Amino acid sequence: MYVPHHFTQTDTATLVSFMRNYAFATLVSDMDGKPCASHLPFVVEWMEDGTIQLLAHFAKANPQWQTLEGQTALVIFNEPHAYISPTLYDKELSVPTWNYIAVHAYGHIRLLTEEQAVRDLLEKQIQTFEKEYFTQWSNLPETYKSAMQKGIVAFRMDVTELIGKEKLSQNKTVQERERIGKHLLENMDSTARETGAQMLKTLLIYTDNR
Repeated sequence: MYVPHHFTQTDTATLVSFMRNYAFATLVSDMDGKPCASHLPFVVEWMEDGTIQLLAHFAKANPQWQTLEGQTALVIFNEPHAYISPTLYDKELSVPTWNYIAVHAYGHIRLLTEEQAVRDLLEKQIQTFEKEYFTQWSNLPETYKSAMQKGIVAFRMDVTELIGKEKLSQNKTVQERERIGKHLLENMDSTARETGAQMLKTLLIYTDNR
């Protein structure tokens, strides 16, 4: 991912928080010489030793899992994003652009084959995405849960590199950034509003640290 220096985000806590907030991501790997992608929800674990692990599972019918081990894979977390009109800039000689936040996580994947490891992953996903469902899950027949597990392939990715990009008009003046952020907050689209909120949050941090 191309990241100009003024759009770079390197703070690990910020990157992990972003990945957890936008956990539905895209896993990209090579399959027979072609890029292959799957869209999956990930549990993001930041371990005490500083390492980061991504946990998810495929449908067993998805062939991508069969070629994953032994290669470096990429998981793309992205959202929110918004179109930025040149009418919001101070200078008339301006062009449209798009603001967005993205994190690219590179790493090595290990398939989880032991039944208990698969169960642990599923229960981590439940605890992450809907804790309230855990009681219902606990009461399901064991035969049903075991049958469901046989239809998936669980995996863990050990992250080796994180690249973060926050393209939020940092190359513009404070006045322009504030104007754009407030404009996006009035947008009918919720994704654009989220982008505006992130812009104003980043702007606040920037002005506090100048």
